[in-house]
Amino acid sequence: MTRKALILLFMMITGPLSAQSFYFGSDMSYVNEMEDCGVTYYEDGEAKDPYSIFADHGCNLVRLRLWHTPAWYDSLNQGKRYSDLADVKRAIARARQNQMQVLLDFHLSDSWADPSKQLAPAAWQPVVNNIERLQDSLYQYIFRTLTDLKQDNLLPEMIQIGNEVNKGILLSPEANKVWTLDWERNAALFKHAVKAVRDFEQRSGSDVKIVIHVAGPANAEWMIDGFISHGVSDFDIIGLSYYWAWHQPTSIAEAGEVIRTFRKLYPEKAVMVVETGYIWTSEWNDRAANIISDTHPDYRPASPENQRDWLIALTREVIASGGKGVIYWEPAWVSSPCSTQWGQGSHQEHATFFDFDNQLLKPGGIEWMTYAYDFNTKAVDSGNALRVQILSNSFSGDIKLKQFGSIPVKIDYTVSDSLEQVIQSGSFSDKATQFKLSGIPFGIYTIAISHDGKRIKSEIINYGKG
Repeated sequence: MTRKALILLFMMITGPLSAQSFYFGSDMSYVNEMEDCGVTYYEDGEAKDPYSIFADHGCNLVRLRLWHTPAWYDSLNQGKRYSDLADVKRAIARARQNQMQVLLDFHLSDSWADPSKQLAPAAWQPVVNNIERLQDSLYQYIFRTLTDLKQDNLLPEMIQIGNEVNKGILLSPEANKVWTLDWERNAALFKHAVKAVRDFEQRSGSDVKIVIHVAGPANAEWMIDGFISHGVSDFDIIGLSYYWAWHQPTSIAEAGEVIRTFRKLYPEKAVMVVETGYIWTSEWNDRAANIISDTHPDYRPASPENQRDWLIALTREVIASGGKGVIYWEPAWVSSPCSTQWGQGSHQEHATFFDFDNQLLKPGGIEWMTYAYDFNTKAVDSGNALRVQILSNSFSGDIKLKQFGSIPVKIDYTVSDSLEQVIQSGSFSDKATQFKLSGIPFGIYTIAISHDGKRIKSEIINYGKG
């Protein structure tokens, strides 16, 4: 019996609830393109469908990005577009054939959306400053897309409204050049996007889970608090990006603490790491610059085994903290003769689960999904850690402190640099206070809070970096 058959048997025996109690996910958005560019994937020396490879090794969720109109593909390679609706349909069908669920990631852009860029599609730029017309365009787009997928029996189980939305969504080129997060505008757009999903559910009799996706555990509490406080609360899953390379010095344990915080503050919402990645080599296999280079001190040097072990450590922490899933970003984006907008090949071939001959690495990162995890662990109550919450946005330097006791007490806070020199301090006796890091260079700072001379909690932020 194959590994995939055993997984399916387990799902039938345990039932759908326990079978999907945790999601082991892989972002497979590049697979169709890689194969069209001539890539063949191998396991144990034999050519194999990559979707089947991942299903056989425990993957039960496929994440796919959707761009509105990726016309820039027209001048690349053979001029074929990917991550448009036609390509997404092809990919969802492949996931279905391998009994995997789907998370569809609406980038709400024609190209990459992330904390540094959130350009509205070109088709919507004429109305980007007309909030009512932009809301309508967003609503109609999401509603029509879900309706189209439903008609083809390809409706995903989950959708993301935007991708790493720390900067807000659907920006003009001018607004995108600077840091901007207009909460009133942002909330109005998200509410219409959510309404499109909920209206679709009601009319079609379907059930679609909504994910709000933010980048970096250190920024996540500030962002989700912003959504909730501005009336965007009708979503199901808090999605986080967590890469050591981008989000250091936030540790795996500190990422787990953020998940614990969310589970305590918003128990009705699931929490997932919807993007992570770790390199297996520092070498490269093409002329495209690689986008990740750093490794954690405890998981050096870069190797397939250390890639696997870092992912296992992260997943164990997510499970122990009450999280519901971990998704690896682009484990099959290997080198190919085709080009991206920036170079020939892949910018991530050193962080896939395949070697430079496209052979599945064993031992290697893919084994992270079949590790014997303890799903009976309970999230530990962090006690005083939640008495005062530190909400930080490392991009903008905005800091918010909230205390949750029934009677507010005097809380003191300090901001210290890497030499432990206090550069900012203050106190507050209300439920919350806000301040901004300004006039200081980008770098690593520690925010510490105390009461009656006793430190309650501290948090490290990498100001100026997500």
